[in-house]
Amino acid sequence: MMNIQRILFPVDFTESSQKIVSYVKQFVQSCNAQLSLIHVVRGPEDFAGFELGAAWWTSIQKEVMDGANQAMEQFVKDNLADVPNVKTFVTIGDIVEEIISYANANKIDLILIGTHGRKGLEKAMFGSVAEGVVKAAPCPVMTINPYKIKS
Repeated sequence: MMNIQRILFPVDFTESSQKIVSYVKQFVQSCNAQLSLIHVVRGPEDFAGFELGAAWWTSIQKEVMDGANQAMEQFVKDNLADVPNVKTFVTIGDIVEEIISYANANKIDLILIGTHGRKGLEKAMFGSVAEGVVKAAPCPVMTINPYKIKS
């Protein structure tokens, strides 16, 4: 039997994240686990080729991080106020790499991640974060399709 003590929930503040919160809460409560949330802001390397330049990113980086931290606080307040001791982490970089790094550094036992179901050009442009996490994670990953959840 697997002992799940630490659960990681990557959030992007979209409707998808909000839709799977009930599943995340059920897992946290049934396992009596510590919940950690991570949000990764795409780094400037994701905008290569868009002629934005490093100076552009440097000028808005603090504002972007402040906004992401505020969004994280609001997400927890709105969706997880009844879950004790939620840990949060906001960072900049490659989304998959940062999720995997956090999971390794914090000895995460299970990652619960929503899918967006992107296809075609959108998937080619943005990739599949869930797929990348499943392939590289140091622990089991449960993917949840928010569009299949019955209200």
